[in-house]
Amino acid sequence: MDVGFIVSGFGVGLLVGITGVGGGALMTPLLIFGFGITPAVAVGTDLVFAAITKASGVLTHARQLTVDWRIVRRLASGSVPAALLTLAVLGEVDTHSAEAQGFITTLLGVALMLTAAALLWRSHLSKVPHTDDAVERQRVALTTVATGVVLGVLVTLTSVGAGAMGAAVLFWLYPRLSAVRGVGTDIAHAVPLTAVAGLGHWHMGAVDTGLLLMLLVGSLPGIYLGSRLSKKIPERWLRPALATLLLMIGFRMVA
Repeated sequence: MDVGFIVSGFGVGLLVGITGVGGGALMTPLLIFGFGITPAVAVGTDLVFAAITKASGVLTHARQLTVDWRIVRRLASGSVPAALLTLAVLGEVDTHSAEAQGFITTLLGVALMLTAAALLWRSHLSKVPHTDDAVERQRVALTTVATGVVLGVLVTLTSVGAGAMGAAVLFWLYPRLSAVRGVGTDIAHAVPLTAVAGLGHWHMGAVDTGLLLMLLVGSLPGIYLGSRLSKKIPERWLRPALATLLLMIGFRMVA
């Protein structure tokens, strides 16, 4: 079983390195369906896993000046308070009850389908026409904060959303943002969000530290190798295939 977790971590890390898709969309369903981990523990463990694995990515992007910290602040001003409020609500319910587990599973399925849609339509969102007047800039700023609120709730409950969905919204709201700055900004926002949500789940006893360590042992070299291979693998084929897989898993969870 230990080897299975390490191998799974490596496989997910490899795909994350190649596609840039957040590990939550891949890791959480794998833990639930592949290893029978309860949804609450799968979500909590994956949140801490995401915070750790994405932290190194932030350092790299920050050194390369590919993070728009103004956008990060806007997103975090919505997502972090929303995550804290969601954690407070979760603290008042039994997350291990059948009803709570069913709710988390269904919401996770919806999040996976939204992630699949984001993967398929991300390139089109950046082509939506925008004006550049004061009213439009204010609208974009408020929409960014509102997006943070939605991501804060969704990520805290499912561990999914900070990656592909967050990036897709950024490319829609900020069409002039380069691809690398969009990715860097999305990762920079994901770290504090997943860290806050993950620590909250840890406090509630919904993080398996042994499982977390095994996933990290496998995923870190997987992410490194995937990053090296990303330039050699045709992403235009891999992304639709991955989106199709996420849609299938999402439908299974919702059904």
